[in-house]
Amino acid sequence: MSPETLARWQFGITTVYHFFFVPITIALSMLVAIMQTIWVRTGAENMLRLTKFFGKLFLINFAMGVVTGIVQEFQFGMNWSEYSRFVGDIFGAPLALEALIAFFLESVFLGIWIFGWDRLPKKVHLLTIWLAAIGTMISSIFILAANSWMQNPVGATFTPGTDRAEMTSLMDVLLNPVALVTIPHVIFTAYMVAGGMMLGVAGWHLAKIGKPDTDKLKKDASAYRWATKFGAWILIGAGALSIVTGDIQGKIMTDVQPMKMAAAEALWKTEGGPGTNGASFSILTIGTLDGSQEVWSWKVPGVLSFLATGTWDGKVLGINDLVKKMETEAFTNSNVQLQKESADRLAKLGVTDWVPNIPVAYWTFRLMMGLGFLSMAIGAFVLWITRKDGLPKPGKLWTGLMFAAPLSSLFAISFGWIFTEMGRQPFIVFGVLPTMSAASPGVSAFEVGLTMVLYTVIYGALAVVEVGLLMHYIKLGLPDVSEPKVLTDEDAPLSFAY
Repeated sequence: MSPETLARWQFGITTVYHFFFVPITIALSMLVAIMQTIWVRTGAENMLRLTKFFGKLFLINFAMGVVTGIVQEFQFGMNWSEYSRFVGDIFGAPLALEALIAFFLESVFLGIWIFGWDRLPKKVHLLTIWLAAIGTMISSIFILAANSWMQNPVGATFTPGTDRAEMTSLMDVLLNPVALVTIPHVIFTAYMVAGGMMLGVAGWHLAKIGKPDTDKLKKDASAYRWATKFGAWILIGAGALSIVTGDIQGKIMTDVQPMKMAAAEALWKTEGGPGTNGASFSILTIGTLDGSQEVWSWKVPGVLSFLATGTWDGKVLGINDLVKKMETEAFTNSNVQLQKESADRLAKLGVTDWVPNIPVAYWTFRLMMGLGFLSMAIGAFVLWITRKDGLPKPGKLWTGLMFAAPLSSLFAISFGWIFTEMGRQPFIVFGVLPTMSAASPGVSAFEVGLTMVLYTVIYGALAVVEVGLLMHYIKLGLPDVSEPKVLTDEDAPLSFAY
């Protein structure tokens, strides 16, 4: 393999692995803050126990996310130096803001929250977890704004003298139409994951307890029932909102990246238009191994037109027509200034293959939607089972559903990111910088391959540690707690109150 291909594999492996921890961090921090708020307002002991229980799971996940996230920044300099040089002027601003505002909020106030249970008044201590949770949200906003710029590079111009992009408007970058819909969509899907995790963990314990026959088990069952239902409602509500934002995102994607929408459907020929039944959505398509031809398909008329244009007979350009368009005019008529200025550069660089990997785009798009709907169905099923104080029956089916609740939504959002990034190919900055021109020129295939193997082995070990810690503390269940008392001895040592 070439150094570029290996570098892409390495970045893909480390990014997807790191992203496993991101949605849980974003959403679970806020859910923990909500539970602690209920405890502060009501004094309910169960809410304090749930806060500390899920707070510990959140901290394990947060620590692993920080460790794996650092590697992402290293790779910009190691394997993608040309990319870093080209986009540094644009990426510098949102990433610096993310570090200066969001990461400091997260790290500082999360540390105070961990060690401040017995040292701070209730409301002041509550404020720290809210600030940490808000920090995680702000962090996602700046990161997603930077990624959205790679999908739709607005607010920048090309400088021939330096052969790099330069920012013309920070507000255009932050208010990118792609960012404005991507940010809420990703955040809502993150809440699906966190809601699924609460549902799965609490639901597993609820079935394990069965019919409580002691006061302690009755208290535990009451807490787990609340958490199970709360997680299910979060999962379903966030899922509904992610459908709405995903629908908007699809229409914007069709506008700025029509090839990605065509690839998502393996749509080779243009379909739809006034007076037709519209472009069909493929429930299942079987094609040749290279994805270039359709062998058999099961389609629903008009659905793709609605997803892409908002009308049931809207015209959706196929891959063949889009390739012809790219070969004749590329981005010379683009509404994005940087793309228009880069049209001549693309011709000189010899970009001829305009089509992303069709099988990857097609199947990741469907896995994203299918697993998302599955997680919502599990949430609805759990609410049905637990209605009127009903209890789930322990068994392999229920245990499987409790594992599937968080994992289905987690894999759905991960497949969504794979689709987003792979569907942009052959560009790393769409319409501006081809991926083949972004890799570090002085790095050999051996060097990239060696670091990829090392990272994979280390990440595999970290996965064992992460899963082991989570399963250990999940099995321990709700902790026994006493009312936190503010210490007055200033010389008393700090303690990790878990």
